[in-house]
Amino acid sequence: MSAYAGHSSTADSTEKVDSEKATLAVGALPLADFDDPNINKEEAITGILEDDSPYPEVRSAVSNTDDMSIPVNTFRAWVMGFFWVIIIPGLNQFFYFRYPSVNLTGMVAQLLSFPMGRLWAAVMPNISVFGVRLNPGPFTIKEHVLITIMATVGWQSAYATDIVAVQRVFYHQTFNFSYQWMLVMSTQLIGFSLGGVMRRFLVLPPSMIWPTNLVNCALFNTLHAQSYAGIGNRGGISRERFFLYVFCGGCAWYFVPGYLFQALSWFSWVCWIAPDNVVVNQLFGYESGLGMSLITFDWSQITYVVNPLATPWWSEANVLVGFVFFFWILTPILYYTNTWYSKFLPIMSRTSYDNTGAAYNVTAILGTDGTLNATAYEEYSPLFLSTTFAVSYGLSFASITATVTHAFLFFRKQIWAQSRRSIDEQPDIHARLMARYRQVPEWWYLVVFVVMFVFGIIVIEVWPTEFPVWGFVLALLIAFFYIIPIGMIQAITNQQVGLNVITELVVGYAIPGRPLAMMLFKTWGYITMAQALQFAQDFKLGHYMKIPPRTMFFAQVSAAVIAGTVQLAVQAWMFTNIVDICSTNQRDGFICPNTQVFGTASIIWGVIGPQRQFSPGQMYGGLLWFFLIGALCPFTAWLISLKWPNSIIRYINFPVIFTGTSGIPPATAVNYVPWAIVGFIFQYVIRRRHFSWWTKYNYVLAAALDSGLAISIVLIFFCLQYPQNGRIGANTVATWWGNNVFLDTADGKGKAYYTINGTFGPSTW
Repeated sequence: MSAYAGHSSTADSTEKVDSEKATLAVGALPLADFDDPNINKEEAITGILEDDSPYPEVRSAVSNTDDMSIPVNTFRAWVMGFFWVIIIPGLNQFFYFRYPSVNLTGMVAQLLSFPMGRLWAAVMPNISVFGVRLNPGPFTIKEHVLITIMATVGWQSAYATDIVAVQRVFYHQTFNFSYQWMLVMSTQLIGFSLGGVMRRFLVLPPSMIWPTNLVNCALFNTLHAQSYAGIGNRGGISRERFFLYVFCGGCAWYFVPGYLFQALSWFSWVCWIAPDNVVVNQLFGYESGLGMSLITFDWSQITYVVNPLATPWWSEANVLVGFVFFFWILTPILYYTNTWYSKFLPIMSRTSYDNTGAAYNVTAILGTDGTLNATAYEEYSPLFLSTTFAVSYGLSFASITATVTHAFLFFRKQIWAQSRRSIDEQPDIHARLMARYRQVPEWWYLVVFVVMFVFGIIVIEVWPTEFPVWGFVLALLIAFFYIIPIGMIQAITNQQVGLNVITELVVGYAIPGRPLAMMLFKTWGYITMAQALQFAQDFKLGHYMKIPPRTMFFAQVSAAVIAGTVQLAVQAWMFTNIVDICSTNQRDGFICPNTQVFGTASIIWGVIGPQRQFSPGQMYGGLLWFFLIGALCPFTAWLISLKWPNSIIRYINFPVIFTGTSGIPPATAVNYVPWAIVGFIFQYVIRRRHFSWWTKYNYVLAAALDSGLAISIVLIFFCLQYPQNGRIGANTVATWWGNNVFLDTADGKGKAYYTINGTFGPSTW
C-alpha cells in the first residue's frame, strides 16, 4: 500500500512538473512577434520541453547539440572550397551561353565533396607545412558545410555578366576588364553586406526557418550518419540506406522522362486525344496551355520552382489558390473576351509579339545610336504580350505593394523587437549554441558596403554609362527597403517576391531611353536584394550547422570574389575565341539564349519604355490597378484576423498569393499543378497521418530526389547531348512517338485561337 502510494506520489509530482513546464512553454510560445502559421502549439511545446526548436521541421533536420571541437577552418576545407569555387562557376558560365545547357548546382558540390573529403583523409599524409596540417583527420560535417556554402555562393552566373554580354552583342560596347570586374563585385557584394547587417532580422529569430536549408541539413546529417533526438524513434531502414535507395532510383528514373520518353515529362494526355482542338489544347496543354492535365512524371518539372517537400503546405496552398484564380479563372476570361487582342496570340507564352503574330523584332525600332527610332516604331508595331504574360506583370505589381502592407501590419512588432535583441537573447537553442562563437562585428559588413559602393560610383562615372549617381542610390534604396519584408516572407514561406519588374518600371519612367542605365538600375535594385537574401539563407545554413560566423564571413567574401572573377575570365575568353558566338546559327550551340532575353528586356523597358505600354490609356494601362489591389488585400486579411484570429485567415498570405506564380513565364502550369499535388500529399496528408515517418524521412527524400536529379542531368548532358553536338540518337530516340507526341499538338505548336490574316490590333499607337 505504502509502495503504491509512494509511486503514485512520484507520478503525480512528475506530472505536475511536466504540467508546469508545459505552462511555461505555452507562455514562451510567442517566439515570433507575429501570428506565425508555421507554429503549432502542441508541437512547439514538445520542442521546448526537449530544449529543441519549436518547429518540428527544424527538429527533424537539425541537431540541437554542437561540438565546438569539430574541425572546420582547415586547409583541406579551404582547398576543396576554392576548387569548387573555380570549377562550378567556370563551367556554368561556359554553358550559360549554350543551348541546350546544364547547370552544376551547389548540390553537385555537396555530393561530390563528400567522397573527395573522405579520400583526402585516407591518402593525404598527416604532416604540417608551415604549421598547417595537411590532414587534420576524418572529414568532418562542418568542413563539408563550409565547402558547400563556398560552392553555393558562385554557382549561378553573376547577373551583371549579362550586362557585359548585352553591351557586346546588342550595343557593340566593350568596356575594359576593370569596368567589368568592379561592376560584378559591386552588384554581388553590396548584397552580401546588406545580408550581413540584416542577420538579426532574417537569421537569428527561430521563426525564420528558411525551409530550403532543411533539405541541405538533412543531407549533411545523412551523409555523415549523424543521429539526434529530432529524428524520432521510428523503426524501419536507416536514413542513410533510404537516401541511397531513393538517390539511385531517382538518378536512373530521370533518364526516362528526361531523354528516352519525354512525353512523361510533358504529360498533356488530354491534348493527345484531340491534338488539333485549339481550345482543348489551350486549357489542358503544358507547352503553351493552362495545364489542366494535372500530371507529370518528371521530378525536374515538379521541383522547377522550389522543392514541394521543403515548403510548408499552407504556403503551397496560397500559391495554388493564386494560380487557380489568376490563371485558371481570370486568364481564360480575359483571353476568350479578346482583351488586349489576346485571341490572336497563344494563351501562354514567354515571347513578345508584333501585330502579325511574329516575335517582336526589337532591332527594327532601334536607331543607329541604340535609342528608340520613334518613326520606325510607329511604322512597325506596338508590342503585344500573351495573356498569362500580361497577368504575371499585374501580379508583380500587386506583390510589391502587398509586401509592404503585409510587413507593416503583421511584422512590425517582430522587426522592432529584433532591432533591440542580441543573439544571446534569442529564444532558441540554435541561437544560444551559436552565441558561444565570436560574432562578426557589423562594421565589417559596413566596410564591404562602402568599398563596393565606391566601385559602383567609379563604374558609373569613369565609363559612359549614361547612368546618374542618384539612380544608383535610388536602386540601392529600393533594395534596402524591401530586404526585410521580402526576406521574412521567404524565410517563412519559401517564396521570394522579385523586384525585377518594379525596378524595370521605375527606371523606365525615371531614366527613359537609356538601355544601359536601365540594366544597371535593375541589377543594383533587384540583384542586391536577391543576393542579400541568398547570403542570409547561407548564414542560416551555417547557423543550423554551427559554423563559426567569422569563418563564414571570410569564406563567403573570398568565394564571391573568386567566382565572379572566374566567370568574367571565362566569358572574355569565349567572346574572343568562339566564332559567331551569340548568333542564331552558331555551329556549336552557343546562341546565348539568356543574353537574348536580357537584351530584349533592355530594349522593351529601356528603349520603348513603360510609358508606351503601361501608362493610363495605353494597352496594358489597366494592369496598374494591381498596385492598389495588392495594397488593400493584406489590410482586408488583417481586419478579419482581428475579429477571428484562429480562423483560416491566419494562413492566408497575399504576398505569396501574388508572387507564388512569378516563375510564369518561363515556367508553365506543369511546374505548379503537379508541384501542389505532391506538396499536399507529403506536407499535409503524410505529415498529419504518418508524422513519425515524415519526421524521419521527408527531408531525406527531398534531398535524395534533388541529388539524383542533379547527377542524372549532368550524366545525360555530358554523355548523350554534348558529344557530337547533340547528334547521338538524333535519328532514333529523338524521332519516336514518345518524344514527339506532345509537340505534335496545338499546344506544342503554340497555336492561337484566331488565325491572323495580315495584321491585328489598333490602327495607331
